[in-house]
Amino acid sequence: MPKAPVPAHIAEFLAKPNPAVIASNRPDGQPVSVATWYIWDNGRILVNMSEQRKRLAYLRKDPRVSLTFFENHNWGSHVSVQGSIRQWHDDVDLADIDRLSIQYSGQTYENRTGARVSAWIEIDRWHGWGAFAPGA
Repeated sequence: MPKAPVPAHIAEFLAKPNPAVIASNRPDGQPVSVATWYIWDNGRILVNMSEQRKRLAYLRKDPRVSLTFFENHNWGSHVSVQGSIRQWHDDVDLADIDRLSIQYSGQTYENRTGARVSAWIEIDRWHGWGAFAPGA
């Protein structure tokens, strides 16, 4: 797997609101994956979670993650990254979840109750397949 940073054509792909899945580890080592919204921002990935989610507790214990981003109409072309959450902050004014929601739905986030937390993921390695394979 190539090391970060990703090449320009991969960054261009990641800047789009692609379907994505994030994987983390439970404390017992069992992997857990869920669909997620994300934003590509200056070489890092922003994700946001409800403070009530178990995933948040898992990630606070073990900040290593893997994400896979799928091309909307050709899931055979995708990019996967491995990295770690290196920055956390409370999304007190819901600005981050609104950014994510606007990118994916065109509207601010509907649920205005409940605390949310933002996490910034830094990429260590990446892998592309199909149209995003190295040398493609």
